[in-house]
Amino acid sequence: MSALEVLKQVFPVYLLIIGGAVARKAGLVKRGNDDAVLQLVFHVMYPCFILDKILGAESVRSFGTVAWGLGTGFGLTVGGFTLAWLAAGVLRYQRGHGKRTFAVTAGVQNFGYTAIPVVESLWGTGALAVLFVHNLGVELAVWSVGVMLMSGDKSIPWRRVINGPTVSVLLGLTLVGLGWDRRVTGPPREAMHWLGAGAFPLAIFVTGALMIDLIGTERPTLKASLGGVAMRLALIPLVMLAVAKWLPMPVALKQVVMVQASMPAAMTPILLAKLYGGRPAVAVEIVVATTVASLVTLPFVLLWGRAWLGL
Repeated sequence: MSALEVLKQVFPVYLLIIGGAVARKAGLVKRGNDDAVLQLVFHVMYPCFILDKILGAESVRSFGTVAWGLGTGFGLTVGGFTLAWLAAGVLRYQRGHGKRTFAVTAGVQNFGYTAIPVVESLWGTGALAVLFVHNLGVELAVWSVGVMLMSGDKSIPWRRVINGPTVSVLLGLTLVGLGWDRRVTGPPREAMHWLGAGAFPLAIFVTGALMIDLIGTERPTLKASLGGVAMRLALIPLVMLAVAKWLPMPVALKQVVMVQASMPAAMTPILLAKLYGGRPAVAVEIVVATTVASLVTLPFVLLWGRAWLGL
């Protein structure tokens, strides 16, 4: 595959982001509707999408694959936090002035809505099911180590880990493990498929509207923008690809890690910064800068990573 072909595969994601931003500027998507739409997506549509893809997926019938996925998601995320924390020190961030926010934001990639269509278009449903298992490990790392790092506190808000997506992953894996997933058929499965099909396009569209709101709210700094891009789109991806290269993980998980390595920063740290005393402006700047830059870097990371990993 050439860089242009890869870009064609992933560009619809960016078109949805741009479409959401344009719709917001045109007044077609009102700010007051964002929460209701995202609640619907997060608690109903996205769990249906996850279940629809996990049920019947042969790639997650192996306990080893599930264990690798959880461990890799958790371990790589904690490793990303560590590297970004060290980089924040090099960039002369101080505690209370953005160091914790930089570490958490640059340390975790967009593991949800943006990654889903890329994984599915490149590798299919089998890898997508493994992505959801991997994401459960990422969620655990974000809401444990990420929260402790952002807040400076050792308490963990476990209630936030129990949400629609994580419950749907656990339920799906349980049904697959028991062999009961084959019984979920007919109208219930079709309704689940219909609800889930619109989850990530709608979520990405609203994300574009939210991002255009964030742009211009704070004066950008080279330290956050360039530092975030260097960590999130260069150094950390190299580490992730090296892990995928040299650890004996399943092929489907290598495919997932390769796509994850190409992703920009996740938006969750913006929420964490608001909730736990961080610097939301730093998080916003890193998210916007890495999302824009990833339009250029993403196809090359995917191409180079695919060749290096032999996928």
